[in-house]
Amino acid sequence: MSAGDGFEVEFVDRSERSARFVVRGLTPALANGIRRAMIADVPTFSVDHLRVVENSSVMFDEMIGLRLGLVPLTTPLDDFEVGDTVTLALDVSGPATATSGDIETSDGMVRPADDDVPIIELKENQRLELEAEAVLESGKGHAKQQGGVAVGYRHLQRTELVGDADEFGDDGPQIVRGVVEEGAADAAVADATDGDLVLADAFGNDLRERYPDKEVRVEDVPGAFAFHVESDGSFSVEELVLRAAESVGSRAVELRDAVAV
Repeated sequence: MSAGDGFEVEFVDRSERSARFVVRGLTPALANGIRRAMIADVPTFSVDHLRVVENSSVMFDEMIGLRLGLVPLTTPLDDFEVGDTVTLALDVSGPATATSGDIETSDGMVRPADDDVPIIELKENQRLELEAEAVLESGKGHAKQQGGVAVGYRHLQRTELVGDADEFGDDGPQIVRGVVEEGAADAAVADATDGDLVLADAFGNDLRERYPDKEVRVEDVPGAFAFHVESDGSFSVEELVLRAAESVGSRAVELRDAVAV
């Protein structure tokens, strides 16, 4: 798929919270800018203030607050602005394990992204009752508000067959990571074609498994980068990527306008 301005994007693997895709037409600086924007610029809701009504558990209030701050909350960015707050409540008596599913919210659009995140195990006669304020802020202020839990990229690598492996050559592993572009795919699997994008973990990251008994040359593809992005569930991975790209674009426009003054 084309993203305009000479950029081309192709998804290799995609789900609601995880994606691997290749972008062509980037510079290393722009690729890193997009990565940093996914981590620091896209805001999420996270617990920021705590009011403890009763805590007869074995855990200090501060530790409870830390755990609640790391519970991902759904974040509909079109409906809220940075600085907005939503009230959450938790009231659990033991014996029981208090989980994110026990959290109640004043706004149904902002709730735990997963219901099975454990908070604390309560014994007989122990109780945890509290209220909390979740605030919408960006990850540049605190890591708990980073919606991208695993964001990385590397140069797209292209494989080319040189010939048969030397009988007495080095038989060590030839490790590649991320995504590879095949330049001689017909030697790998029957239905492969030249230029196919293949996840390296599909063949254990070792080119010997993809091209048995072959000598393979690996080169970086100029201007092409393979991204691996995971969301914590605050929003879909696609929204994370798009919001990050918008942030980079708005910064570029701001700089252009400042220089033009």
